[in-house]
Amino acid sequence: MATRAIEDASLAERAARGRAARNHAPRSAHGGWEPAANRPDPVDLLEEQAAERVPELIPIRYGRMLVSPFTFFRGAAYVMASDLNTEPRTGLEVQLCGDAHLSNFGTYAGPDRRLVFSVNDFDETLPGPFEWDVKRLVASFAVAGRDRGFDAAQRESVNLTVARSYREAIRSMAEMRALELWYLEIDRDLETIIAEWEARLSPEELKRFERDLAKARAKDSVRALAKLTQVVDGRPRIIEDPPLIVPIEELTGAEEAEHLDAAIHEIVRSYRSTLPADRRRLLERYRYVDAARKVVGVGSVGTRAWIILLLGRDDSDPLFLQMKEAQRSVLEPYLKRSAYSNHGRRVVEGQRLMQATSDIMLGWVHTTKWIDGVDRDFYVRQLWDGKGSAPVDVMDDRTLASYGELCGWVLARAHARSGDPIAMAAYLGSGDVFDRAMSSFAERYADQNERDYEALRSAAEAGRIEVLSGL
Repeated sequence: MATRAIEDASLAERAARGRAARNHAPRSAHGGWEPAANRPDPVDLLEEQAAERVPELIPIRYGRMLVSPFTFFRGAAYVMASDLNTEPRTGLEVQLCGDAHLSNFGTYAGPDRRLVFSVNDFDETLPGPFEWDVKRLVASFAVAGRDRGFDAAQRESVNLTVARSYREAIRSMAEMRALELWYLEIDRDLETIIAEWEARLSPEELKRFERDLAKARAKDSVRALAKLTQVVDGRPRIIEDPPLIVPIEELTGAEEAEHLDAAIHEIVRSYRSTLPADRRRLLERYRYVDAARKVVGVGSVGTRAWIILLLGRDDSDPLFLQMKEAQRSVLEPYLKRSAYSNHGRRVVEGQRLMQATSDIMLGWVHTTKWIDGVDRDFYVRQLWDGKGSAPVDVMDDRTLASYGELCGWVLARAHARSGDPIAMAAYLGSGDVFDRAMSSFAERYADQNERDYEALRSAAEAGRIEVLSGL
């Protein structure tokens, strides 16, 4: 529903629209997922994505996906988008994350330097039906629960907690005034979360949580300078670690290398124009020093991601930026095209809408026939700025449920900012019908994820795809 339509409708009309959505998308129907008879081969879909990526990096992507069914799930957002397209739709649209699995939630530093917790990956963001994000989130907990060896009852308890947290948060937010909702907690402050969790965590878990928090706080450009660079001829240079980190000079032809500095300065100037005036002034205090291609993540491997080192007042005043390629969203074949011609801007605008506070250096850029002779879109952010993720691999079922409760609340708040929480709350209702449907869907989809994981493994064993492990 467009903002104008929401403004023109009464509260009763908005609630009625939510209840009416149950007619064409019953809440219980979300739990009955089965693969379509003509379901595409998941390996074909992954290979379709690979065609637009750096060829020599694709084997690394497959190697990371084949570590476990959970890492496969992380890299298979396109596969799941194809499956969600066959599901009944509520028609209640929000700004979707597009890849709302549990590892895409985490910490980052807000403008006041507090660590906050929120959704922190928006490569696939696009407007669409709210339930697509909820299904991917709850399914990720089901897959992670299996990875942790939890039994069916434990996983059901976790799944229900995630879905219930989302539903109850939406219903609570539907009662708020518009401005009250917009300011709501300005994302979740980590100190508040620790206070809330102290009674739930064992002493060992609390100690690990605080240790991870301290590690996240230490992740900034100064730490990146110490870890990722060395001094060469009196100048900081990014340390080469092929194929994961490759200096930019090694990826350019001899002719282009002569104009490399000028090209990067032009890219930085173009990026700067997308920042607010005060941030432009800040960026002007830095000068370009070095750049390299750096492999990141699981699903993102193969997209072009650069790290750019800038220095301010002296060599101890670094700013490390990440310039990450933004291709079309995996949701775009199944939903409306983005309103933005630049996919970097699509990512940035979606992130700003879903987060209450975002990276102060968030911007975008379009490059014209740079490096490989192809026009490309990128978004830009700080490389390390308090970024951290939860240690899901060591959580017991009780702690994972608590983490799921937090993720459900954060996703609900992100959706309530862009969608109509009154209509969504009316659709979701006060009972647990939606929660149970999401839990059922999550387990059914975890079964499918395991089959797809085995399909990728078989493709590797048959030589259909090349795999590099351990990178």
